[in-house]
Amino acid sequence: MMAEAEKAGLSAHREALLAGAGGRVLEIGGGTGNNLPFYGKSVTDLVVAEPAEPMARRLERKLRDYRIPTRVVRAPAEDLPLETSSFDCAVATLVLCTVADPARALAEIRRVLKAGGRLLFLEHVRSEDPKLARWQDRLRGPWSWVGCGCQCNRRTVENIRDAGFAIQDLRREVFPKAAPLARPLVIGAGARS
Repeated sequence: MMAEAEKAGLSAHREALLAGAGGRVLEIGGGTGNNLPFYGKSVTDLVVAEPAEPMARRLERKLRDYRIPTRVVRAPAEDLPLETSSFDCAVATLVLCTVADPARALAEIRRVLKAGGRLLFLEHVRSEDPKLARWQDRLRGPWSWVGCGCQCNRRTVENIRDAGFAIQDLRREVFPKAAPLARPLVIGAGARS
């Protein structure tokens, strides 16, 4: 299912977003490494936080010949064993819908970013269409079960602002090949204020 979405435009969204990543970068919820092909030469080193052991093992296999110095940290976004103010950029792609505590995860991201550091995000979110938003609310429980914990009705942009990030760029798109509940997509950047 994700392979079709990647081919239908999700990869292009990742590539455009990650062109803005540079310096020391933290990616939360790296999964199996779908973002890896899109990190550019301006990334000096990469730390990927991944709490799921099977995903972390698959990711480490992909990193054997990777061109950027990278390490995997087995940790949830809500509890990062990383130094304060040690990253230039953080990346969250399709992960803030599944973290157990988005406010705590965003606070941790903010903590590890340097002053002025950037959070790059690509997330599916609660719809601005009230009718679809009501369906997202009604079907959140079953969708979470089918979608491995995905909370399709999260107000992620508001959560990012509430965590102390100044949104610098925000585009609303459609998640390609996704079910209607998960189609509202936001792509953007926020600076640690």
